[in-house]
Amino acid sequence: MIATRVLDAAQRAPGRHETEGALSLAERMPRLILESRRVSSTLAHGLHGRRRAGQGESFWQFRPFVAGEAAARVDWRRSARDDKLYVREREWEATHNIWFWIDRSASMGFASSLGQGPKVERALVLGLAVADALVEGGERAGLLGLTRATASRRIVETMAQALVADKAGLEQDMPPRATPGRFDEAILVSDFLSPLEQLREAVGSLAGSGTRGHLVMVVDPVEESFPFAGQAVLHDPETKMSLDIGDAASWGAAYRTRIAAHRDGLAEIARAQGWTLTIHRTDRPASEAALRLLTLVAAARGTG
Repeated sequence: MIATRVLDAAQRAPGRHETEGALSLAERMPRLILESRRVSSTLAHGLHGRRRAGQGESFWQFRPFVAGEAAARVDWRRSARDDKLYVREREWEATHNIWFWIDRSASMGFASSLGQGPKVERALVLGLAVADALVEGGERAGLLGLTRATASRRIVETMAQALVADKAGLEQDMPPRATPGRFDEAILVSDFLSPLEQLREAVGSLAGSGTRGHLVMVVDPVEESFPFAGQAVLHDPETKMSLDIGDAASWGAAYRTRIAAHRDGLAEIARAQGWTLTIHRTDRPASEAALRLLTLVAAARGTG
């Protein structure tokens, strides 16, 4: 028998109040941070970021002086160590940032016995792990509307602290209105169960300034297959509405058709803006989706 639950200690229909309390991250975040670190450490570090010479403030490397260059470029202190002249090269630093939004609304509290945990926990682990790997690769990461983009090696702790303090985020199933830079990227992690028109508007708003992006749809296996039979009661933790189903098996076919149509609509929204869509099930390792995201970001950097 398949068991389902929403993160809630009460044995009753989960409403927003119960889910809000259950989605509090203060107690669970240390464990999620450790898990995200574990995932990021398993990823292949093939993402080299923007390590190339150019205008910037961060030292990259010394290289031999080439005849014809301006003498002002010579680093005389380094050159004094031997009989060669050296130039201090700096790392190229364009204003490229990667912004994350991790959905923590009520529907993300859903979990079934077929998954490895609630959707919200998987979304957090995935987002934090990818941010950690990107910073390790030389990128800057931040949370939309919550933090600035930074290349700090403590990016996981910085993002985690901001999320714990952001109580308003428990009420938001759409990313905040923000205006990233033209060459920035956005990574939105959610179940994207909101109406397609709202999603189209949100993605269009972020993409309007030229921001590239990636949608990561986190789903529980039960939400795809609806493997129920007999009488059932469905609860919507967002609206507190309930639906009594007399024959869940026959109703399941219509449900699966509607979910497929919603997913097709989401894919079209992503395509229209030149964004990508990744579908990640909670019965699969988080590292799978994380590695795909790193590959997509690297590909976007190569064509940017």
